[in-house]
Amino acid sequence: MNILVVDDSAFMRKVITDIVERQADLHVADTARDGKQAVELIDQNNYDLVLMDIEMPVMNGLEALKIIRRTNDVPVIILSALSKKENTIEALATGATDFVEKPKKLMNLENEWVEEFVTKVRGIDGEVRSNSGNKANLFVSAKKAEKDFSTLKAIVIGASTGGPKTLLKIIGSLNTPTRVPILIVQHMPKGFTTSFAERLNQESKSEVIEAKDGMKIESKIYVAPGNFHMVVRNGKISLNQGPKQNGTRPAVDNLFISAADVYKNRLAGIILTGMGKDGTIGMSRIKDFGGYTVSQDEASSVIFGMPRSAIEAGVVDEILSLDEVCQRLQQMIG
Repeated sequence: MNILVVDDSAFMRKVITDIVERQADLHVADTARDGKQAVELIDQNNYDLVLMDIEMPVMNGLEALKIIRRTNDVPVIILSALSKKENTIEALATGATDFVEKPKKLMNLENEWVEEFVTKVRGIDGEVRSNSGNKANLFVSAKKAEKDFSTLKAIVIGASTGGPKTLLKIIGSLNTPTRVPILIVQHMPKGFTTSFAERLNQESKSEVIEAKDGMKIESKIYVAPGNFHMVVRNGKISLNQGPKQNGTRPAVDNLFISAADVYKNRLAGIILTGMGKDGTIGMSRIKDFGGYTVSQDEASSVIFGMPRSAIEAGVVDEILSLDEVCQRLQQMIG
């Protein structure tokens, strides 16, 4: 796996390169000190993955990403600082595949950070490669019958890699305010979910807020905060820092399971692009109670891992393209 590392800090380039080169299956093919140099290298070479900083002289990462995306779909992971979280959200909306928060202590890297970094790099490469070249849908929806959604009381949505851009499109496409609460889990670290909720709110005709513990659930859109599981309890949102599920906190399963227990057959669950299997157990619980389940299709997913897992488990009522998900959600909230 050939990787391009882009950062204006020579020390940061060395830190990332050293981590990558310690992995037998990963290799840093080139490095660049700014976005302009990265664009030139990407034009001249074929990389499997680009790791790119945002704040750089000459040309920053966001400007470079916009140029790259005109002609190239190489996966790009943004190396992000918490202080620049708004720029990170903008990069994800522009087409970055994912992001990694930069380590706080470069001289003494925590093992957990290194493990998460390597896992994300390997996982994105593996799943993006498996999806590339053949984006035809291998799974066809068993039913697309017209359904009456007037009895719905809530909608839950789960997403991971590729989710920010997907959710921005979905929420931005809704042409009326929602009549039911929409609760969203997007895998994202603490600090970044605040900016993401604010960005969604700018695109939405409904109020979008980052969820807080004890909030009464109303006809709004709620985003789970990073590093907290979000569950539904007694008509309110409850946040907790219980053990990570499926390697993440917040976890889609925790929200889906709790919502199914409360809303039963008056709940709809939607699983979107993402790596791994989070959400499958939750979709199963929704189905068990007679709720309605929707999965994004392979062709429109950045990473098909989470949708694939739910589909293969037999817990999905409909498999829809991204545009069809937008249309179906509009039906549900109308």
